[in-house]
Amino acid sequence: MSAEVTVVSSAARRLSTNVVASLKRLTRPINWRRTFPWIDEPRQVLIGAVIVLAGLLLCMALIDTGATRFARSLPRSIVDFFNFLTDFGKGAWVLWPLGLAFIALAALPRAVTPIAQAVQAAIMVRVGFLFVAIGLPGLFSSIVKNMIGRARPGVPGRIDPFVFDPFHWTPAYAGMPSGHATTAFAVLAAVATLWPRWRTVALIYAVVIMISRIVVQAHFVSDTLLGAVVGVVGVVLIRRWFAAQRLGFAITPDGHVHQFPGPSGRRIKAVARELLA
Repeated sequence: MSAEVTVVSSAARRLSTNVVASLKRLTRPINWRRTFPWIDEPRQVLIGAVIVLAGLLLCMALIDTGATRFARSLPRSIVDFFNFLTDFGKGAWVLWPLGLAFIALAALPRAVTPIAQAVQAAIMVRVGFLFVAIGLPGLFSSIVKNMIGRARPGVPGRIDPFVFDPFHWTPAYAGMPSGHATTAFAVLAAVATLWPRWRTVALIYAVVIMISRIVVQAHFVSDTLLGAVVGVVGVVLIRRWFAAQRLGFAITPDGHVHQFPGPSGRRIKAVARELLA
């Protein structure tokens, strides 16, 4: 029994040490202007914001009402099918496995060889990136949607895409942006960043989740579009933050983000055998 307690105690110490070290590394001071060059070009940010706002207003005026009425006319079987699919847009489906994977990796003993240590660190960085890149945009969306206070379709008793009650802090008035769409498109952007070959699969997933929110009448089209923007932009910003810390990425002299090569499957298996032996 004492041996088991020792093993658990050692794992707990490694976990706390590695988590604290990871947070310190992630929150080190950065060169803000180099990391986010848009700081020196506010006009571009303003133009982008105006384009997004104009697109949302056009969608609200021309598309939202018709799309919601069309969704209401769909057969019940189709709505039920998308109601099943929409659940997979919840962040918990992704964040819980990623969080548990990071904890497990942080609790593992340190690899012996320098190459194995590099592989172990690279995996932790990528898992951590996925967790932060998907989780933070979702958290941001959850807060902002309650501040905006846009009514969901059918609230209050009619289809009106221009009903707002800011800071209402109830689900009925938490329509914009769509949290599911934010998570789905954050998954798309994060997966496409690390594994470009899987971007088509991730895109299909994101689009299906976005459509499902409209079909089940949980959101207007414009809600999901803004959610998609928040998810993608959030991942872009977080990737640059990681690059500024040289965690999985680096910022090149011309300001672009370069991803460090990841470990091969063969090397990952070899390190896993070493750590679990």
